[in-house]
Amino acid sequence: MEQQAETNALSRRKFLKNGGLTGAALFLGFYFPASAKAGQVISETALNDVELEVEMNAWILIDTSGKVTLVDHRAEMGQGSFQSVPQIISEELEVDLSNINVIFAQGNQKKFGSQITGGSSTIRGSYKNLLTLGASARELLIQAAADKWKVPVSECYAKSGHVFHKPTGRSFHYGELVVDASKLEAPKNVKLKPRSEYTLIGKPLHRRDTPLKTNGSAIFGLDKKIPGMVYASVERNPRMRGKLKSFDDSAALKIPGVKKVMKIKMAVFGTQREGVAVIANSTWAAMQGRKALKVEWDDSGFEHVNTTDIYKQQEELLKSKEGLSLKKQGDPDSIIGKADKKIDVIYQTPYEAHACMEPLNCIAYYQEKKLEIWGPIQAPDWVQSFLSKEMNMPMENVVVNMTFLGGGFGRKAFLDYPHEATLLSKELGVPVKVTWTREDDMTQGPQRPGISYRCEGVVDGGEISAFKMRVAGQNIDHWQGTGRGKPNDSVVEGFLAPYYDSIKNLSIADLPFETPVPIMWWRSVYASTNGFAYESFMDELAIASGKDPLDFRRSYLKDERVQRQIDKMEEISGWKNRKKNEGFGAAITECFSTTVGQVVKVSRDANGKIKKSTRYGP
Repeated sequence: MEQQAETNALSRRKFLKNGGLTGAALFLGFYFPASAKAGQVISETALNDVELEVEMNAWILIDTSGKVTLVDHRAEMGQGSFQSVPQIISEELEVDLSNINVIFAQGNQKKFGSQITGGSSTIRGSYKNLLTLGASARELLIQAAADKWKVPVSECYAKSGHVFHKPTGRSFHYGELVVDASKLEAPKNVKLKPRSEYTLIGKPLHRRDTPLKTNGSAIFGLDKKIPGMVYASVERNPRMRGKLKSFDDSAALKIPGVKKVMKIKMAVFGTQREGVAVIANSTWAAMQGRKALKVEWDDSGFEHVNTTDIYKQQEELLKSKEGLSLKKQGDPDSIIGKADKKIDVIYQTPYEAHACMEPLNCIAYYQEKKLEIWGPIQAPDWVQSFLSKEMNMPMENVVVNMTFLGGGFGRKAFLDYPHEATLLSKELGVPVKVTWTREDDMTQGPQRPGISYRCEGVVDGGEISAFKMRVAGQNIDHWQGTGRGKPNDSVVEGFLAPYYDSIKNLSIADLPFETPVPIMWWRSVYASTNGFAYESFMDELAIASGKDPLDFRRSYLKDERVQRQIDKMEEISGWKNRKKNEGFGAAITECFSTTVGQVVKVSRDANGKIKKSTRYGP
């Protein structure tokens, strides 16, 4: 299997040269005119006639040897885009998956549209377009073969990278057809295969990046090297708004390999984090030099907070404020106010570090008229746009190259670590690689916001008569400089939509809460915390109703798909066959159009101690 982890430029000439493609190629992509709701397939010939605002979203190249190269515009951080995107295209293109070469695209929103790898959007947002792209390439090749043979297209079919003529058994491999196919206009309405004929999608296949990641040939950010590169490790102020007062680098400069010590700032949303960078001839030397630094910070002039204070303030808000209404139907307040018996509980979730397996790292090479970036980057188009503005450089002169990511979870879509490497490279005039330590990763943030939830409810006659949720936690939009004065619409993430139809008296409100702790997306973002609170409260309500927790949920979640999901949860967990000393818990939540159900089983030994737990679910 071929693999090329390093990014190649997207001009046709460099595609042919760096991708190993022979002299001519069939070159296909998607474009999205501003007025279009759906993408249209376009060949390279037609691309010359497209206006500049066109956004290319995926590319296929097939050269005269039959080699297929796919440009993946999204990051591969363990979620599988390096496998799934080729799998979708191969299905309709009719080529063996092992024969596709995949390269990462550079950051370029004009050509590729959004390149942010997040929100489970790579497949959900591109699935049909990618199928159409593969089918369009197949139909062009079939048409080219039919023209060569001077036979009807209906007599030809594609399979395993070849086009066959059914009556005679003649065949061409794709490489023999690309020159003629590249001169044809891409089909406007292509017919996709029925699902019953799929041979790749939905099948248990070995992931194509697994061998690369086990034999050491996959290039992660930590593996990447540039000629003339120096290495940096940065001692950053542990307080977001703290300043650098002074530093003593005399001991650090005595460490073998250490070249220089310098002050550095990097942008973190609307503020600057200050630090001291140690420059060396290796990451190890830079880190040892950093340990030898003596730094004095100025942490005066702003509020200092701790975890206990944060949650105490959130609880006080929940007890005294109604908040900004996000969703309200019926009159839950009146019912709760008059009820003789109600449930009133507070749930809390912690701040969380992203803790990717591969710590943050980035290489930057700043030159007078060009800036180039290499690294584990989750949003190359964002980085390109941000650095263009920060460094006052034309967008086209900022080149952002993706490597494999050893986990991302939203953290590697942020802009601080490429900015830090860029500033150091500008100062030093050489390529600089900044590598964070695990301690940096865990303490510097941004982190997932810690949140407190106040849940109030009334159960009457075994049914929910009132449901009220108030949420106090930091709003990521506020840190990005938007959304102030408006409720955080993310506080309903994780709450299943069918509940709105079945719970007549319901309210959900946001209580704006601010601290200087930098926050950002973390995996499923707010759904990762909301789901815990919402479903824990549903269990409280189920207990108050005297009903089985899954039966209770089933009565409110009338969606057919969720009903089948509950059936499956009961089946695989043995829910209906629970024994006396076994405790079962269930939760059903939603994130980015995916509904997830889990069952946890806990049992006790003869002495009453918990002996094991089993989880059923994804």
